[in-house]
Amino acid sequence: MNAQFLLKLAITVVLVLTASALSRRPGVLGALVAALPVTSLLALGWLQVETGDSQRVAMMSMDIFWFVLGGLLFFPVLSLCLKAGWQPWLCFVAAGIAGFAGMNGVQYLLTQFRAPA
Repeated sequence: MNAQFLLKLAITVVLVLTASALSRRPGVLGALVAALPVTSLLALGWLQVETGDSQRVAMMSMDIFWFVLGGLLFFPVLSLCLKAGWQPWLCFVAAGIAGFAGMNGVQYLLTQFRAPA
């Protein structure tokens, strides 16, 4: 393992544990930390550092944007299922399927309508 991998691992662990710890407290701070595009920022930053290709970073940034929109289906489905009294595990399965379907829809649209690079 190299130092760069260990740094990435440490940052990821700290962010996930911070979001988890904050979510146990009243307020929206845990949700805010979890919603931050930190993963995208880190991935895009590392891509820039490792490749030096700004155009590749720009393209990945837009791809992330579209996939985030598709993945947003996860959250209302999870909330609605939990509020309806479904078993939590079933809510997570339904929300996961909804998010996966949304992201697959985005992938289909991107492959159909994106101009060739």
